[in-house]
Amino acid sequence: MDRKMPFSAQQKNMTIYVCIKHVPDSAATITVTEKNRIDEKITFLINPYDEHALTEAARIRENASDTEVVAVCLGKPAAEATLRSAMAMGADRSILIETDQNHDSIFTARALAAAIRQDGRPWIVFTGKESIDSEGMQTHFRLAANLSIPAATNVIEVQATADEVQVACERDPGTVDRIRMIPPCVLGAGKGLNTPKYPTFPDIMKARKKEVRRIGLGELNIEPPAVTMTIEALTPAEERRTPKELTGSAAQIAERIVDILKNEAKVI
Repeated sequence: MDRKMPFSAQQKNMTIYVCIKHVPDSAATITVTEKNRIDEKITFLINPYDEHALTEAARIRENASDTEVVAVCLGKPAAEATLRSAMAMGADRSILIETDQNHDSIFTARALAAAIRQDGRPWIVFTGKESIDSEGMQTHFRLAANLSIPAATNVIEVQATADEVQVACERDPGTVDRIRMIPPCVLGAGKGLNTPKYPTFPDIMKARKKEVRRIGLGELNIEPPAVTMTIEALTPAEERRTPKELTGSAAQIAERIVDILKNEAKVI
């Protein structure tokens, strides 16, 4: 697909929403403090898949007049720092739906949908295809259902006009589905979509002056879902592999490797 496909001349005042998740840095040492909680005195950042979503939203804006990119996050007050990073990456402004607890994908989708409806009418809603903490891969589908609009996941290519959005979605390695949708629509960004454009120092300084609109959950009048999901327990990851030294001639070592792969690992 031609990623520089021209936009409709009638296209005006288009809004792209990018849903951001405030997640623990995967490089941090994460400590489980209770059976289902972690010590949050660690570095948090933008969910990596959401960086691809932000980068694509900013790219689309470059080719479309009167287009605004708005980052939206449901999170604790500390998530403002993550939204500042999102604005440094290209969002024009942001919305923080403040909460004092962690929510499941069912409630998160309702809150994001309510905030987007309250703010305006979306053209495209971007999310990451999943988050690196819970890896549920459900929020963008639930968000689309709440907004009553179509969705596509693991998107690796986008072309958009005011009247149509075409995407390529990687279903399996080497298998790509091409989907045409009438906007508004929800797109779950995959890693193959682009290379994230990280901010420069001037971008970071400018982001400090951009608007972060704070909304309390009570302002959105969210109807409690009939069902919820909870994390029953968290267990620290443990390294259980035991290295084995193989000795002997090259032929003997090769024979031993084949035996391990066949009879122990059972992969051949």
